[in-house]
Formats: sequence, C-alpha cells, structure tokens
Amino acid sequence: MPQPDPTDELVDVLARRILVLDGAMGTTIRSYGLSEADARGSRFADCAKDLLNNGDILSLTRPDVIADIHRRFFEAGSDICETNTFSATSIAQSEFFVDDPREHGGRKDPAFFDRIITDPFLNELAWEMNVESAKLCRREADAVTSTTGRKRYVAGAIGPLTVSLTNSPDADDPGFRVVTFDQVLEAYKHQARALIEGGCDILMIETIFDSLNAKAAAVAVLDVFDELSLKLPVILSAAVGRGGETMISAQKIEAFWNAFAHVKPLAIGLNCSLGPDLMRPHLEELSACAATHVSCYPNAGLPNPLAPTGFDLEPRHMHEFMAEFADAGLVNLAGGCCGNTPEHIEAIARAVADKKPREVPRAEGA
Repeated sequence: MPQPDPTDELVDVLARRILVLDGAMGTTIRSYGLSEADARGSRFADCAKDLLNNGDILSLTRPDVIADIHRRFFEAGSDICETNTFSATSIAQSEFFVDDPREHGGRKDPAFFDRIITDPFLNELAWEMNVESAKLCRREADAVTSTTGRKRYVAGAIGPLTVSLTNSPDADDPGFRVVTFDQVLEAYKHQARALIEGGCDILMIETIFDSLNAKAAAVAVLDVFDELSLKLPVILSAAVGRGGETMISAQKIEAFWNAFAHVKPLAIGLNCSLGPDLMRPHLEELSACAATHVSCYPNAGLPNPLAPTGFDLEPRHMHEFMAEFADAGLVNLAGGCCGNTPEHIEAIARAVADKKPREVPRAEGA
C-alpha cells in the first residue's frame, strides 16, 4: 500500500534545513565489479542481448547489491534516496529485450512502439522492477530511520527514456517521430503506478533532456494521482548544457520552470551533464525564478577515464562547491549525480549540515 502523503512533513523539514539527496547509482554499481553473469542471474541467463549495462535489472538479479548501495547512501547522510528505476519502463527495457528493426533495414516508429507498450513480458518486467526497487529502498530507508531516529525518504526515479518526442531522427522527414505522446504517457503511467505500489514517498522526474518527454511524465503522474485518489510530492530535475538549455529540447531555465510550474512540484532542480562549477550560473537563474524549493545534484566534474570514478572531482571538491551553493542561498536539496559515491555524499552532507536553506519566494497571488 502507498505511504501517507508526506508533502507537509517535507515542506516543514525543508524550511529548517537543506535535505541531502543520494549519489550516482551507476557509478557505485561499477565499484562492485559485477559480471554479465551477475546481471543476468539464472532468470535471464538465456537473454539474447547483454544486460550488464541494464542497471535496473539488478534490483531483481542482485537485490543485495542495490540494497547495500541504498544503505551506504543513507548512512552517508542522504535524507532521500532514489529507487533503482531510471530506465524501468517498457520503452526503455525494450532496448535490452527486443530485436532492433534498424539492424535489419527497418526502423523504429509508432507501430513498433505500439507493440512495445502492449507487450505482456515488458509490462510485467517493468512493473516488477519498479515495485521491487521501491520496496528495496523502502526497507533500507526504514531501517536507517529506526536506527538513527531521523526520517529518511524514498523517491521513485522516473528517467528520460531513449526516444525523443521533440526531435525527428530523420533529417529528410522533420515531422517524423519514432514514438507518440500517448505511448510515452502510457509507459510512464505504468511506471508511476508501480512506484506508488512499492511504497515511494516522492516521485522524481529526473535528468530531463527532452522537455516534451518530461511533460508526458508529469501528465502521467498527475493522471495516476487522480485515478488513485492520492497525491505524493513531485520533484523535477533537468540536465542542461553549458548554455543552460535542456539537451534535446533546448528549453532555457526560466522556460523550464514556467512549463512545469502548474505541477506545483515540491522542488525543481538541475542534475547531471555538468559539474558544479559549470552548473552554478544556471542554478542561480533557476533559484531566482522558481517559486518552490530548488534541488541540485551535479556530476562530480567532467568525465575523466583515468579517475577512479570516471569523473574529476573528489569528495573534498564537492564539499567545497556545495558549501558555496548553500552559503549563496541557492539550494534546498543537495546531492550528486554521475561520479558521486557514498564518500562524495558524506562530504556533501557535512558541507550543508548547518547551512540555512534557500528562502522560497512566495508565488504571485499567494
């Protein structure tokens, strides 16, 4: 059964302190040295495609690893951990379990995705991945809450998909889209229902590259709330380029806020794509216009294949940057994306522990 709506409780906590998010699931998974056989387990041993890069499948085949990662992030100081469900939709999972027609001279198109979103195997798999991932994170959150006496929360991670509603992949047919809005909407509704069933406190539409995909996710979440007669807090987080635009839809910061203000999110923020140094001016712009809480979980700098985590910045660097963001009054929630391990999150938690949270401006007419 879904948990009670914690919105009022979270708003109260956010008025008193900066909440700490978790770090990079993918980066931390790689530190366990798992093999293709680990990812497959006995259940998916005969899968025709490699599954090692399908991190979400580990909630089913190596739940011990995923639970351990959640525990480590919570113990490092995370108030909120995301579920291991970044790609847990029928559309995203089709990349691992369905033959790609492009390899045989065909193409992916709405007819192809009609088959995907109605495929019983993919829908059952997506449902199980979301429910079980939420339960794993829920158990660890409750265990650390019981041990420490400080409430911890579970955010259901809703990722960006591998298809775009904004752009055509065909330069000769700019009106073509591989997938329709309604198909994306249906896949996201299925995911949102499963995350709620698994016991999430928050739904988090994150790493938004394509604002139209995210719009479908937001509509899906609101529709499911209406259908289930409940409401959970929603957090939205975009990945932007150096110019402060969403990577595919090229929507600038203020436009991003205006496009999603109607959702009345608990928080809106930025994550991924940039390190904290390059993210700062865009965070400042968002902080100035958003009439809600602001979240920030940047990458640990830029990619560096020679670094232990694949990214340049060490925990001490993230401590310095996030302390500066907090001192400048820019954030209400802070964490890390790619390259941020539990050690990075521990440093971020220390950096913001006694800092005053950003003051949320009153909305017009409030």
